[in-house]
Amino acid sequence: MFTKVPRTELDSRLNRFRKAMNAGHPEWKLAVIFSKINLYYFTGTMQEGMLLIPRDEEAVLWIRRSFERAVNESLFPVIRNMDSYRDAAASAMPKSVYIETEFVPVAFLRRFQKYFPFQEALPLDSQIGDVRAVKSNFELDIMIKAGDLHRIVLEERVPKMLHTGMSEVDLAASLYTHMLELGHQGVARVSMLDTELSLGHIAFGESSRYPTSFNGPGGNFGMSPAVPMGANRKMKLAKGDLVFIDIGVGVDGYHADKTHTYVFGKEPDSGILGEHNVCLEIQDRLAEQLKPGIVPSVLYEDIMNSLSPSFLKNFMGFGDRQVKFLGHGIGLVIDEIPVIAKGFDCPLQENMVLALEPKKGIENFGMVGIENTFIVTPKGGKCITGCSRGLVPIAGS
Repeated sequence: MFTKVPRTELDSRLNRFRKAMNAGHPEWKLAVIFSKINLYYFTGTMQEGMLLIPRDEEAVLWIRRSFERAVNESLFPVIRNMDSYRDAAASAMPKSVYIETEFVPVAFLRRFQKYFPFQEALPLDSQIGDVRAVKSNFELDIMIKAGDLHRIVLEERVPKMLHTGMSEVDLAASLYTHMLELGHQGVARVSMLDTELSLGHIAFGESSRYPTSFNGPGGNFGMSPAVPMGANRKMKLAKGDLVFIDIGVGVDGYHADKTHTYVFGKEPDSGILGEHNVCLEIQDRLAEQLKPGIVPSVLYEDIMNSLSPSFLKNFMGFGDRQVKFLGHGIGLVIDEIPVIAKGFDCPLQENMVLALEPKKGIENFGMVGIENTFIVTPKGGKCITGCSRGLVPIAGS
């Protein structure tokens, strides 16, 4: 019933993590992983528990619930059952333990320390991020499937869904049904703290540049102040409207990210089309440079310095809500490292996967531009989400 992560894959991931810890924290003795996404990455199951990784001993996956399911799903070599942390408690503890400090709440940490009395919690987040950033062939095969699903839905099926008077929610419901039919896992995951995501942004007209707390260039009105995301019931599609769809698709845990735009019932205005085409040119220039050895921060500066002041106004957002990146890593969550932005100075490696998303807000129209997902190769970025250039005119009905 399930596709299991191969044992060779799990062994490779754990070995690369140990090497990253040895390089970054030569003094480390014990690492503990709690988050379900990282548990899935290292063990092939997403149950409630923890993975204890001693420096010089065999790693153990301790499961509270469901042990039976973990054993059925995972090829990890050592899986043990526990009712509480007391069952897994060690007789001797190092002074410092490395944990996911970006994930573990303080109260959770204190409950753990009751039975694992270490003195200091130190971060291992960057080591896990670096290991996850480079995809294996096993992972790439899954992401390519997700990318093709994305292409089919946004480039082939959405144009047939659009009709006068439909709401953003109507489109979201139809879109979601097609995605599930084609193999979407039902959720799209992000790492941002306290952030939910069902599909992404489905927006008509100026809804696509409405302020949002989500760290991206686009936006939308959302369902309500209590659910400020997804789609809006009151936004109805009319002739001349921009249709902006920025969604994540997931297959077996792995994501592709894509933004596609359409103009309903008319041809796009030449001025708007011109701004959109500059975004396409930026995507192409970025993609050409997605090669091993390229430094993301240098690439960001090169692109941004080449753009005119007039174009930079409302680029990667609208007004003072412009984000400071041009692309981001993607995998088990939509927002991984590396990021095409200042401060990301480690060179790209082959088989990293990034979503490139140059976009620009247009007054009285919405957000134009594009987003596609690319694999880093020696010949430049290989797109896995389709080749449509976006801002597609759709005959109204």
